[in-house]
Amino acid sequence: MMKTILCFGDSNTWGWNPTTQQRFPRDVRWPGVLQQQLGNEYYIIEEGLCGRTTLRKDLFERYTNGKEYLIPCLSSHKPIDLVAIMLGTNDLKKRFGLSAFDIAKGTGILVNIVQRSKTGPNSSAPKVLLMAPPPIGKIANERGLFKGAEPKSKQFGELYMQVALRCGCAFFDTAEIIRSSDVDGIHLEASDHLKLGTKVASIIDEIFAGETLYSNEIA
Repeated sequence: MMKTILCFGDSNTWGWNPTTQQRFPRDVRWPGVLQQQLGNEYYIIEEGLCGRTTLRKDLFERYTNGKEYLIPCLSSHKPIDLVAIMLGTNDLKKRFGLSAFDIAKGTGILVNIVQRSKTGPNSSAPKVLLMAPPPIGKIANERGLFKGAEPKSKQFGELYMQVALRCGCAFFDTAEIIRSSDVDGIHLEASDHLKLGTKVASIIDEIFAGETLYSNEIA
């Protein structure tokens, strides 16, 4: 039976091209790569939104609160077999004044929502893959919206892994294989979309093979 995978994220799931500031083609974006790698036995749903946070309301970018949209999103697409969550970068914006710990805690709330949602097959809970975004680059850290955020973003891997352990969900630290673009320090280049989509496909294969995955155990 075909399995449904929901990719819930921000502009890096949407596919923002740091050079052109337009959207990468579907087959270049990491969810598109994921679809190609997994094949016809899987249905990949792209739910990327530029500016999306974990659970913060942004007065400057409306409708980007991930927590508020998550339940309607799950209900719209159910039954869902697995939800891959990659959020937290936008929570680093200076105007929010959040610690890396607070941001990671927000991802835990999202994981719990999925696990209590009964939007999986036969009203079960979908599996969850929590993904820590890569650290932002120096160019974003030194100016504008993300000034001073680089040190916080480097803590995501460890803190998100702790969240995944507490919640009992799968985890992957994307910094193990990808990095933010040197162009803007926030978004992914096409080559990193390819790496990410390919890696996530192998993780999902292992999840449905019955293996419990945490960051340092993923080959």
